[in-house]
Amino acid sequence: MEQLKRLKSGIEGLDTLLKGGLVAGASYIVQGRPGSGKTILANQIGFNHVRNGANVLFATLLAEPHDRLFHFLSTLSFFDKTQIGGKIQFVSAFDTLENDGLDEVVKLLRREISRQKSTLMILDGLLNARSQAELPIDTKKFISELQGHAAFAGCTVIFLTSSQLDDGSPEHTMVDGVIEMGEETFGPRTVRRMRLRKTRGSGSLPGAHEFEITDKGIDVYPRLESVLSCASVVDLASIAPVSSGIDSLDPQIGGGLVGSSVTLLTGPSGAGKTSIGMHFLSKCTPQEPGLLFGFFESPQRLRVKANAFGIDLDAMQSSGALHLIWNPTTPGLIDKLGYDLLKVVEEKGIKRVFIDSLSGMGRVAADKSRIHDLLAALMAELRTRGVTTMASWETQTLLGSEIDAPASDLSSIVDNLLLIRFARKGSELKRELFILKIRDSAYDPSLLEVAIGDFGVAVNKV
Repeated sequence: MEQLKRLKSGIEGLDTLLKGGLVAGASYIVQGRPGSGKTILANQIGFNHVRNGANVLFATLLAEPHDRLFHFLSTLSFFDKTQIGGKIQFVSAFDTLENDGLDEVVKLLRREISRQKSTLMILDGLLNARSQAELPIDTKKFISELQGHAAFAGCTVIFLTSSQLDDGSPEHTMVDGVIEMGEETFGPRTVRRMRLRKTRGSGSLPGAHEFEITDKGIDVYPRLESVLSCASVVDLASIAPVSSGIDSLDPQIGGGLVGSSVTLLTGPSGAGKTSIGMHFLSKCTPQEPGLLFGFFESPQRLRVKANAFGIDLDAMQSSGALHLIWNPTTPGLIDKLGYDLLKVVEEKGIKRVFIDSLSGMGRVAADKSRIHDLLAALMAELRTRGVTTMASWETQTLLGSEIDAPASDLSSIVDNLLLIRFARKGSELKRELFILKIRDSAYDPSLLEVAIGDFGVAVNKV
């Protein structure tokens, strides 16, 4: 099957959505309300294209002067003033539109494409062209004539408009792709989202995908569960067990955790979930490094806690045996967290991951309905990469006789489920450990008592 030639946007997440980039020689509409990021996206694509040695024509049908545009773009790292007037040309067609009409605008842009030998043209102000047209057919004719010459010249076209065009609009019917940028509200939060409304002759990732605007420009984060939907789970039966990090626990779970499995520690605050996770990571080596992906406890607090157990996090970090990433639980983008985690796993060859905690990770998400599907995809991907994962989940019940297990949908995506709870024995408060599930391995279901002290963490049968 013949592959379509692609023009990469240089924005990794957007190229992922487009299954490799814009189709070379095709035409696209980028639409969204004022302030949604259309102009930044288009200029970022343009300056990325210039860096690859190509020529770009940026034409406007707006009355706003280019100096004002350059002033705002200068705050973004992709902007390169030295390329203006050279590889990237900015042309205003506003006066031509006002005085001579759409036909003359087409002639102007055709001349500029040929003169500059442009392989990308960005036209800002499609709404003005539409308002200048007497009939819908005039808008279609304007787009068609630009497309025809651009395609002949091997030039990809991006039209920008602040109009919320519907699928049956003349503009939509004429172009090959439509990228919609906007914002959605979830309770008190607003999240920027991008949708591919149309991609003619090319595959794409459907649905809404989050993005952010930073000093680098626009970063797009395709929904993790869409990107990783084809991950195949490793056959765990052929994987040798790895130590949990607690010598007295390993015999209770068949000699250790099955390699590449996912273990969930669930229990109330203070029950010892992080302490068990520290012991799990203590078995990391420079040859098989680990990652602590944390939320609630700062790196300094973690070092103090680990030192109390005789675990030197600083020494492990210095040797390359351990990598530590701390994330705030303030509102953010949960897909970004997933990509950050996987990037470190790939770059550092991580073999053990402790996520402390999944509830902290879930708090970052704006759309709570996605959390289960995203975590399922993330855990499956970690399995395929040969990573043994341990994660914590905080329950609300602090003390009681009933087992407060996490929701069944969360339990179903992990291989091993351990519950820690507090129990009162006489005048003392004890920690108890229940082994609720160990997939693909025999385990002892006996109730265990957890002891935490200077010696570390130990478990004993009650």
